[in-house]
Amino acid sequence: VQLQASGGGSVQSGGSLRLSCTASGRTFSNYAVGWFRQAPGQEREFVVGISDSGGTTYSEDSVKGRFTISRDNAKNTVYLQMNSLKPEDTALYYCAASRWFGVPTLPAAFRFWGQGTQVTVSS
Repeated sequence: VQLQASGGGSVQSGGSLRLSCTASGRTFSNYAVGWFRQAPGQEREFVVGISDSGGTTYSEDSVKGRFTISRDNAKNTVYLQMNSLKPEDTALYYCAASRWFGVPTLPAAFRFWGQGTQVTVSS
């Protein structure tokens, strides 16, 4: 699976962005997808994920109620709607695909990774 992340940009605190992760190469509906982020000098961390069917999602506590993940398997695309953005959300955001059951959260569970899209939130 080849993944292409897009939609990043610069917004002010409280603003919104929608990231997209578009896949090609294999049957996308067989893969769970996760979004991770990495700020300078920090470890890559799990943000939110969705199961292969889209029936299950899981979010890291700091983004619950603000970030929503969804997918359209017919378009081979996963979306991350980010609302009420905060400066601490500033990071390079990656999408990744996994054949693991459910919604994996560990980076080691994800075999395929996109190139990352930058999100910058100013106060």
